Amino acid sequence: MANNYFDFKQFRINQEGSAMKVGTDGVLLGAWTDISQAKHILDLGTGSGLIAIMIAQRSQSEVMIDAVEIESSSYEQAVDNFTKCRWSSRLNAFHSSFQDFSLTNQQKYDLIVSNPPYFLNGLKAKNESRTQARHADHLPFEELLSGALAQLSESGTLSLILPVDEGEYFVRLARLTGFYLKRKCAVLPNPGKSAKRFLLEFALQKCEPEYSELVVENGQRHVYSPAYIELTKEFYLKF
Repeated sequence: MANNYFDFKQFRINQEGSAMKVGTDGVLLGAWTDISQAKHILDLGTGSGLIAIMIAQRSQSEVMIDAVEIESSSYEQAVDNFTKCRWSSRLNAFHSSFQDFSLTNQQKYDLIVSNPPYFLNGLKAKNESRTQARHADHLPFEELLSGALAQLSESGTLSLILPVDEGEYFVRLARLTGFYLKRKCAVLPNPGKSAKRFLLEFALQKCEPEYSELVVENGQRHVYSPAYIELTKEFYLKF
């Protein structure tokens, strides 16, 4: 059973009210996403607020971060975590679906980041809030992409993490929607193993994609690769 909180070096994530707990996917995305050109950032499906807070830690004081969450208890958890962290003045939470948010929001973003619901098929969780967090029924990839297209500035980017099969499908769909693949990082659990996740970055302007790999563990449980340590060392207490 997951703990009700997770401590990082500069903040704590309380997660008793959030459907999805702190996991490797969120930490990877929050650490890997390129924020160098972003002044206005949107975290789509923020959950407990982890990725938004990680980006707040990494970014300059003038960077503002909005976060959208449809599920009530997760939204309340994110608000609580935002309020208690040292970057609270730069974090704003919205209780809304992305579809409704896109219809009314006037802000253009330099970056949209999301650890999105990705199950296109399969059994639903008994807990409705967990189903919302895990299944793409409430935010189909097509609607995520069309909403991102409307909300991004011309030079903006979209950054996500997805399982391999869903990631390949998303890449094809994104191209049809008007996005260009900018970066793709295959995340391998151990050396020589197949990738389990893709970290993906898309742009609206044509670009030559960059491809890379990241190995999480060095062949032994909890023995992490130098690259993974380097990427996440500003956050995990164990590093």
